[in-house]
Amino acid sequence: MFSHIFLICLCVSCRRGSNVSLLLDMSALGSVEPLSSGVVTPRERATQEYLQSASRVLSRQQLLQSVQLFYPQEIPMNFVDQKELDIPNHGSKNRYKTILPNPHSRVILKTKNSNDLLSSYINANYIRGYLRDERAFIATQGPMINTVNDFWQMVWQEDCPVIIMITKLKEKNEKCVLYWPEKRGIYGRVEVFVNNVKECDHYIIRSLILKQGGQSRKVQHYWYTSWPDHKTPESAGPLLQLVNDVEEDRRGFTSCGPVIVHCSAGIGRTGCFIATTIGCRQLELEGVVDVLGIVCQLRTDRYNCLCSQGERSHGLRSLRWSQR
Repeated sequence: MFSHIFLICLCVSCRRGSNVSLLLDMSALGSVEPLSSGVVTPRERATQEYLQSASRVLSRQQLLQSVQLFYPQEIPMNFVDQKELDIPNHGSKNRYKTILPNPHSRVILKTKNSNDLLSSYINANYIRGYLRDERAFIATQGPMINTVNDFWQMVWQEDCPVIIMITKLKEKNEKCVLYWPEKRGIYGRVEVFVNNVKECDHYIIRSLILKQGGQSRKVQHYWYTSWPDHKTPESAGPLLQLVNDVEEDRRGFTSCGPVIVHCSAGIGRTGCFIATTIGCRQLELEGVVDVLGIVCQLRTDRYNCLCSQGERSHGLRSLRWSQR
């Protein structure tokens, strides 16, 4: 339940400066979890209108001076009800039962049988980029043993040039399965070759060749390994380096498909990377950044992106660091 009035403070971690905040009256929202009937209520409509229109543009100076914490948990999560998907047994393909893809933006795998809804299902959403560029990214969960083939089908279907992985395989519990081969592997109809491996300070880059039906494509796979278990990195430098390297790679590829980003659930670290990428691009071209608007755009496209305070703070700290 939302409080009648709540304070959203735009934050970046720094030691001194002035506060930048925005007071919003959200008394019309109340509880925003959807009803199982599928009827769009006034509260749900208000939630969608807020996510699609909320904005608070910061200049570079305001970004550097801001010291308050930014609390997107007060922004509607854009909750997805199980019944909205209407796909029998889709739970078998979800790593976490409460983290579901928003129906309007979810990726649908192409199948020969249009009635086979489960084969077309993957827990992934298209995410808009800078200037609301449609399908700039795909945010998805870490592949499971029974969804690895689906993952590679999505990579091929969407003509994705880059994959970003921001999780270890295990952090106490399994977070992601090893979904690529050491040298060569076949995943459904997609054949994957590892052409080259380059170890950097904070991530490993694999140059892949994908083949299907007589065609071949190049894909770069970045595995960011420096994100500490159950914490956020102390330095923003490695994330910014990753953002810059990925952007440079993306521009060099002939493919214009979306960049795939995943962690374990596909909402936290994934959202941090995407938000940082969009924010850096906006700062570069406009000299301002709309932090609130970026988070709302992410949550419109995928449920509860940037869900933890640590991930939000790290993403915003990275934006501040990029202006030094």
